This record gives sequence, structure tokens and C-alpha cells, in this order.
Amino acid sequence: MKSRVVVALLALAAALLPARTVPAEDPVAALSLIRPKPAKEAPDFEARTPDDRPIRLADYRGKVIFLNFWATWCEPCREEMPGMERLHRRYKDRGLVVLAVSLDSQGARVVNPFLKKLGLTFPVALDPKMTVRERYGVWAVPSTFIIDRAGRRALYANGAREWDSPAAHALMESLLK
Repeated sequence: MKSRVVVALLALAAALLPARTVPAEDPVAALSLIRPKPAKEAPDFEARTPDDRPIRLADYRGKVIFLNFWATWCEPCREEMPGMERLHRRYKDRGLVVLAVSLDSQGARVVNPFLKKLGLTFPVALDPKMTVRERYGVWAVPSTFIIDRAGRRALYANGAREWDSPAAHALMESLLK
């Protein structure tokens, strides 16, 4: 009986002690992002949207650009798209542009149904001839570049990420200050 009382008192004391502040994990490390050194200027490009309008990276200079290379046939790409959409909706009014570059060789014919099915509203560029992919040196999808407000490739991710995670939100908050 005495041991139960002692255990209960210890548990109560532990609960009442002030919580120790643990520093938040670095979002770059948490997302396993690569920080190129030095950060190089992001190459401009012009492409077409699925509804055949021109789109240029330069149109978004001065904003933080989340540039994602993907394809409809890529399972990890499909899995990360809903998180990208949530990121887009949460930060678009604060200066974040999510721009997805489709590498599908069949272009709008396969991309439009995909976008509609997932309800994606961020800008999409078509790169069926892979010219934008080559300018960025992308060899695997998904690949994501985070371009800072000065137009430099600040961060890079090869492979899918949880873009709606606390680490991704912490990263966006720091970039959009």
C-alpha cells in the first residue's frame, strides 16, 4: 500500500514539474533536404499549362517557389500531391507558389484527368520533351526544388516527402518571413 502511495506522489510531482523545453528539430534535417552550396540561380523556363497557356518561372520571382517534377505514372508522386495541395492552400496568400512540372510524354491528355481527380489547384507546367527537367538536372521523380525569394535554388529533395507535415510547415514559415 505504501509503495502505491509513493508511486502516485512521484507521478503527481513529475506531472507538476515544468516541462523542459526541447528545441524543435531542424525542418531541413527532418525532411532530409539537401542545401546546395553555394545556392545557384534557378534557371528560368517557359512551358505550357494543361489548358495551353504559357507559364514562366520568372513570373513568380520574388516569391518562394516550390518547384516539383513529377509524372502521373509515378506512385510516390501521386502520394505526395495531396500534401502539396494542402501546402499550396495554406501558404499561397503569404508568398508561396507551388509549381508542378509534369514529365508525362502524353501531356495534357493524361495530366488533366489526374488534376481533376485529385482536385489540384496549384499551377502545373507540361514538359513532355523534358527540356525543363534537363535544365534542372532531374533524373528521378519526384524531385523538388525550393527556390528562395532571390531566385536561388535553396533546397532540394529527391524522392517523395510529407509536405503537409509539421516540419514542412516550419520550413515554409521560416522561408516566408
